[in-house]
Amino acid sequence: MPIEQRGVDTIPDEERTSGPRDLVSILLGSNLALGVIIFGWLPVSFGLGFWPSVTSLVLGTLVGTVLTAPLALVSLRTGTNLSTSSGAHFGVRGRLIGSVIGLLLSLGYTALTLWVGGDAVVGTLSRLFGLPASGLTYAAVYALLAGCTALGAVYGYRLLLRMSRVLAIGMTLLLAVGLIAYAPHFSTAAPAGSEYLLGGFWPTWLLAVVSAGLSGPIAFITLLGDYTRYISPRRHGSRKVFWATCLGLVAGLLIPQLFGTFTALAVDSALDYAGPLVAGAPFWFLIPLFLAASAGSVGNAGLMLYSMGLDLDAILPRATRTQATYVVAALATGFVYFGHFAWEAQDAMTSFVLLLTAVGTPWAVITVIGFLRCRGEYDAESLQVYNRRTKGGRYWFRAGWNPRATIAWAAGSAIGVTAVETPLYHGPLVDYTGGVDVSFLLAAAVAAAVFLVLSPGKGAPAAPADTPDGEADGRPEAAAVPAG
Repeated sequence: MPIEQRGVDTIPDEERTSGPRDLVSILLGSNLALGVIIFGWLPVSFGLGFWPSVTSLVLGTLVGTVLTAPLALVSLRTGTNLSTSSGAHFGVRGRLIGSVIGLLLSLGYTALTLWVGGDAVVGTLSRLFGLPASGLTYAAVYALLAGCTALGAVYGYRLLLRMSRVLAIGMTLLLAVGLIAYAPHFSTAAPAGSEYLLGGFWPTWLLAVVSAGLSGPIAFITLLGDYTRYISPRRHGSRKVFWATCLGLVAGLLIPQLFGTFTALAVDSALDYAGPLVAGAPFWFLIPLFLAASAGSVGNAGLMLYSMGLDLDAILPRATRTQATYVVAALATGFVYFGHFAWEAQDAMTSFVLLLTAVGTPWAVITVIGFLRCRGEYDAESLQVYNRRTKGGRYWFRAGWNPRATIAWAAGSAIGVTAVETPLYHGPLVDYTGGVDVSFLLAAAVAAAVFLVLSPGKGAPAAPADTPDGEADGRPEAAAVPAG
């Protein structure tokens, strides 16, 4: 299989041979990994029992899916990834906001997947063969998983799609067997001695809704376009792609997360997940657990790393996608090592997902509003202006930035960050919300309101306000010229 040569350039229609079923396969297969399963442990680690954990995960996932799924239609129409597509609303340079958000999201989740998967691999090998759980062992396993992940990401979309099809079946069977393995010790009650993380049930439950449930779909706000850009709008309608996205997100996130909740309660895991999961597994399940930890982690992290390569390629147009992927692979591996030796798992995960949710949600809201306004009609050539190191075009706005969208995003992000409540950070607005983290709601509402007030018109984004040399011309469209 040849290495994918496409970066963030527009995919020709003849190469867009995937369909809605492939989208479901990739969203399901890539998420059946310990890096996603561990989010089902988070509500339990907050002090919640089975049913409160389940309701928080289901509600958060459904709300996040409603917000995130429309983004899949953007790249269906543009033929490029979502951060590049957002240039239609943020400007061809302003779309770097989406690239940075996507890079950070994928970086964190890639490191988390390799971290958790590596811990489980070391644990199973230790029980099976007596391998010492030393720092050297962890470093070697992390490096091996990262190498396999980088290889899959470099080969690109086609290989990752084939892997996801296999994982969708294989991992589902492994998780089903896992339910049987851990069932004898399952209890619906919270782990003994645990307390509500935020002192009360409702604040803690809402924290679980956002950090464990909502964060799952939000992690895909810049990723969905990596897959739908390979689906042709001439052969597959928007409605089918939208519902395939919803199905893939809901099933792909809730199946592993609910498995995580079930097993966390079965092994009485309050402070750590991977260690108790391995220690509490019957001996006969260690081989399936090893396969789930290794293969699942490579599949999930591979897609995240693939997206990271595209985002870095979008930020640095002179770099190839392959070069960018190798760079981010090394960066993600470094984060894995740092996370293992320096972070507290629960605090680091919670703070990371809440802060990035507060920053990413406003970007997603503005992009969806822009998509609805222009009715999915995009100028694919103008979207590639920055990538080709030229200036001008329909989405040039002010020096390549749309100030209105940028201000709306900044306002929503600022409000969102000040309303975040994590074990490591207490936003000043939390005192006015009764101690409840409603950062994503405030961030989304403020971004939408500011954007609609600043740009009340309907239809396609406004025409560029200046020419490539910075002089206002008022024309509906400015031709792209070399950047010089």
